[in-house]
Amino acid sequence: MKQRKILWVDDEIELLKSHVIFLTNKGYDVSTVTNGQDAVDKVNNESFDVIFLDEMMSGMGGLETLARIKEINSTVPVVMVTKSEEESLMHDAIGGKISDYLIKPVVPSQLLMVCKKLLDKKQISGEYVAKDYLQDFNKIAQSLLGHLDYADWIDIYLKLTNWELELDRHSEVDLRQSLIDQKKECNQEFSKFVENNYKKWIDNIGDYETPALSPEIAEKYVFPELIKSEGPVFFFVLDCLRLDQWLVMEKQLTDLFKIEKDYYYSILPTATPYSRNSLFSGLFPLEIEKQYPDLWNNMKDDERSMNKYEKELFDRLLQRKKVNLKSEMKYMKIIDPEVGRSFEQNIGSHSKTSLMAVVVNFLDMIAHGRSDSDLLKEIAPDEAAYRSLTSSWFAHSSLLGMFRKIANMPKAKIILTTDHGSIRTLRGAKVLGDREASTNLRFKFGRNLKADDKNAVFIKDPEDYKLPNRGLTISYIIAKEDYYFVYPTDYHKYLSYYKDSFQHGGISMEEMILPVVTMESKA
Repeated sequence: MKQRKILWVDDEIELLKSHVIFLTNKGYDVSTVTNGQDAVDKVNNESFDVIFLDEMMSGMGGLETLARIKEINSTVPVVMVTKSEEESLMHDAIGGKISDYLIKPVVPSQLLMVCKKLLDKKQISGEYVAKDYLQDFNKIAQSLLGHLDYADWIDIYLKLTNWELELDRHSEVDLRQSLIDQKKECNQEFSKFVENNYKKWIDNIGDYETPALSPEIAEKYVFPELIKSEGPVFFFVLDCLRLDQWLVMEKQLTDLFKIEKDYYYSILPTATPYSRNSLFSGLFPLEIEKQYPDLWNNMKDDERSMNKYEKELFDRLLQRKKVNLKSEMKYMKIIDPEVGRSFEQNIGSHSKTSLMAVVVNFLDMIAHGRSDSDLLKEIAPDEAAYRSLTSSWFAHSSLLGMFRKIANMPKAKIILTTDHGSIRTLRGAKVLGDREASTNLRFKFGRNLKADDKNAVFIKDPEDYKLPNRGLTISYIIAKEDYYFVYPTDYHKYLSYYKDSFQHGGISMEEMILPVVTMESKA
């Protein structure tokens, strides 16, 4: 490792010779000067990793020397050494003018601690990160050999996702590929788990052995807040929000809200026309078709707007569950920035609204837009960059502006969730079907559908999965893991075009295990 260089500036440096020797023996290359001008000259001609600077010196004082040093090198860490314990010094340290400060008389252990913190923190932290990850890696690998329930899978997905974010912060830790490989193995086992248990879940919905599913979310999380809350309740559904995306967004909200999280499983297919209609109706797609044929038949006639009756479905759910609101339920769908900015400006008018449902489509647009945009692919070439893009979008979004305004509303509550997540599709799977089969990449319905069993779940009778029966010969297939369906026609063209795109509709932890967040203002 390259020897770290320290510059120590003090007009009484002879009295500190023992400290200089101490640091030298610890492996640091220490240069000394006795005045501010010599320090400035040194910094002009050499690079230093950290500078210890006496605050009270004859001639050019410590603060003036600090300013001159920062003009030459704004990034070099400077530790102020002082006899003063003034609060302003702490403010300077917190504000970034200085990196730290030491009170005279200085003891060797303080010096070493500051050097370790400023010069070796990343390396030391990375070593602990690697050690902790390898422990979790082994625990997860061991757990895959045992019997897992739905709650175990939530824990595994949370661990993997938190490690993704941790490795984002520690790019120097070379464990990214190990994590990718383990997540791939977990998704393989998770797909088998869902395939073996999903029918049992939907047949026994509400049982303690089954996860919370899409039709239960409003009744389980939103309606109880309507009873408890003395202020407005906002129900935000962020289309295509993954857990990792939420966690990077959450960091920007912790100062505004007290945040509680829970998790649920999306129904299959994990696609907007199914999962989001289920979220708002409290029903499975087959039940919507049977109970509300007036709405369902109109949706079928317009494939591009299968979610155009969300407000009506939510109203009917409120009526079925006999939820009495003090004022009419309001609904807003935000599909472009102009609508978002307008709603942000006017959201204060809903401070007396009992229940405001808001659908936000921007994340779904980013996911799909990345498939068609070379620029977005360049900006977000991998999962870490995709999270960074989400964080950047949110920091400047109308959505964050809405949350800030809601945080200032007396006794307001936000319940935030999503209808499904998305997965980065990396493996193509050939599928056969007739000309009228659907075009979705992660699930399909149609006649004579055929695909390899290792890549897909085949649903011969849609009613078994509480899916719409679109005809006696219509079946469904749902992709597992990170596969995407490609028809034989122009196979290689579409295989290449859709590889490494973010898609949804299939079976994976990213698409199915979803956050439900309750936020209460700290104000």
